[in-house]
Amino acid sequence: MSQLKKGAILNYSTIILTNVIGLLLTPFIIRKLGDAEFGLYTLIGAFVGYIAILDFGLHHTIVRFVAKYKAEKDKKGEENFLAITILIYSLISVIVIIIGAICYYNLDSIFGSSLDKEQIVKAKIMFIILIFNLAITLPGGAFKGISSGYEQFVFPKSVDISRYIIRSLVLVAILFLGGKAISIVILDTIMNIIVIIANAIFVFKKLKVKFKLHNIQMSFVKEIFSYSIWIFVFIIIAQFQWRVGQIVLGVMTDTTVVAIFAVGVMLGTYYGAFSTAISSVFLPKATQMIVANASGEELTAMMIKIGRLSFIVLMYILGAFALYGKQFVLLWVGESYYDSWIIALMIMIAYTFPLVQSFANSVLEARSKLAFKAILYLISVVIGTAIGAVLAVKNGATGMISGTIFGWLSGQIIMNFYYHRVVKINIKRFFKELFSRTMIALILILIIGYFINFIPGNGWLNFVSKSILYSLVYFLIMFYFGMIVFEKDMIKEYLYKLMKLLKIKPKTL
Repeated sequence: MSQLKKGAILNYSTIILTNVIGLLLTPFIIRKLGDAEFGLYTLIGAFVGYIAILDFGLHHTIVRFVAKYKAEKDKKGEENFLAITILIYSLISVIVIIIGAICYYNLDSIFGSSLDKEQIVKAKIMFIILIFNLAITLPGGAFKGISSGYEQFVFPKSVDISRYIIRSLVLVAILFLGGKAISIVILDTIMNIIVIIANAIFVFKKLKVKFKLHNIQMSFVKEIFSYSIWIFVFIIIAQFQWRVGQIVLGVMTDTTVVAIFAVGVMLGTYYGAFSTAISSVFLPKATQMIVANASGEELTAMMIKIGRLSFIVLMYILGAFALYGKQFVLLWVGESYYDSWIIALMIMIAYTFPLVQSFANSVLEARSKLAFKAILYLISVVIGTAIGAVLAVKNGATGMISGTIFGWLSGQIIMNFYYHRVVKINIKRFFKELFSRTMIALILILIIGYFINFIPGNGWLNFVSKSILYSLVYFLIMFYFGMIVFEKDMIKEYLYKLMKLLKIKPKTL
């Protein structure tokens, strides 16, 4: 099995594991910390997230340039590029510490009106630890980027899976022993250090990668930043899109509202991660296609192939959450978090088409044509945030997310025209083939799913029963009526391998 397929499978394994663990642990963490401290924990994490943008998009730049040098078999160029990026990262770490120190001494004035004295003290301690975490995590992320550039996804993902399992077990033990938010931050920092060391050993020992400075040409440094600057803008957008809502609500309301918003955003971003599991392993492939001068129709065909797989997965989750998500959230974290379901559902709906078109973004990265999209998204997010802040005055968390999504969707509509006219991706063909067979299957699934919701009961057993029944309906109808031959063959291949592993005699599907 290729690294691409293994990478996608491990991505899904990681996502399923982290989502399941997150869903199990979140109510436990909220119960142990309390709504106020959980809100404080997410608030400070969001605030530090703004400093994380100082990565300047270098992680994505490493993936793209390493893939490029590998395709060109330019080992010397790769060594020189990596040495320069490490020097840049060292400078970034120093800047992170300086900015962190400035923010630390101003936390009182920033959150003084919404946090009490005890919360301010805790916030400062968490902030210091998170800044240290960030200063080592940013350069440490280079090793993961190198592995991705080499299309080596198995080891880094295996490390991630191990990390999540160990972290979860230790976290439960810490909270049972009376640990609070500060303890969680310390644990995460230690785990990050271990992961960085493991990935570094893999890169140096297994991949035999070297960091060697042959020369520093300002023109080359300029080329690096001319590419990464737009990735940097996307990182700013990602921070603004979700974290700024927590900051705005933290200043305007209280940490309990922040907690409700954070839970909704968490569920919404879990949704996006399922699609990213497929698309994230295709940037090297997109780079290779661009180097090989692939035509617009060839790129469209690849985008359709990836997009349909993502769409089938996403519609399973979106349909289930729309039908049974309210019941799940109320059972999971309680009735006070009802708005979290609304927030998550709105994010999922808004996220769907950008996620199924994520290969187009990989093409833009490979062609170094991110400027238009970056500027458009930045404008859209700023407008959406401003509208959200106004709506949040009366409507709280749901008002904040409504404004954010309005700006986001406006940008998406414009980007589809850009993909079609400038990038030469055939958007009409994309949507036609995306919806071919899948829409009829989805309509039938949703009708049946709606009636499944009438099964009497309200507890966990009722919810699990509905979910299992919905899953069976979705798989059977989508497999026989929604999927094309390629998708069916892929499913059959994995099922046959699973049956072989379990020593079950395969039967024809």
